[in-house]
Amino acid sequence: MSLRRSHRGFTLLELLIVVAILGIIAALLIPNLLDALQKAKQKRTASNMRNIGAAWMSWLTDHVSAASAGQGGIYAAGSIGTFEPVPCAGLISDLQPSNTFFYMQEVNCLDGWKNTFDFAKNANLSESTVLMICSRGRDDQYESDGSCIQDWNMGSYHVTDYDNDIVWADGYFIYSPGSTSITGNS
Repeated sequence: MSLRRSHRGFTLLELLIVVAILGIIAALLIPNLLDALQKAKQKRTASNMRNIGAAWMSWLTDHVSAASAGQGGIYAAGSIGTFEPVPCAGLISDLQPSNTFFYMQEVNCLDGWKNTFDFAKNANLSESTVLMICSRGRDDQYESDGSCIQDWNMGSYHVTDYDNDIVWADGYFIYSPGSTSITGNS
């Protein structure tokens, strides 16, 4: 007696159901994955700015004294008129003056979206507003006048607005995603 086994494959209907289920799962997961990737880039940008800023503030403390903290309202960099852009190479030479002494071992001049940070320093280091670091966000464009050196309304914006700028100045974020210790117009 020989037993005959039936090798039956999947029917077309079964395959269509499996493909439909996988499509639904993908449709639900892909937007969340893309949002998580943008959020990670935003967090990396803020982290890099915080680290560079802390090193730059240490440099400032060693060269003059720390800038005034706890200001509120408008960060008036543009109205001061003495802010100057600092190229990344200039910042690196400030923060890494020699191979044996440095404020920061590696200075990353790119934000999470691989756009160049803008750095600015007041020509008069004894002013109350001295240092600025700006990221133009995902779209690589400033929201207002096209420059880091401008008057900034302090505050925060919705964390999923990835095109918005992120601005760090004199020890804290003056315009950034999420809640900050300083509230203002967004």
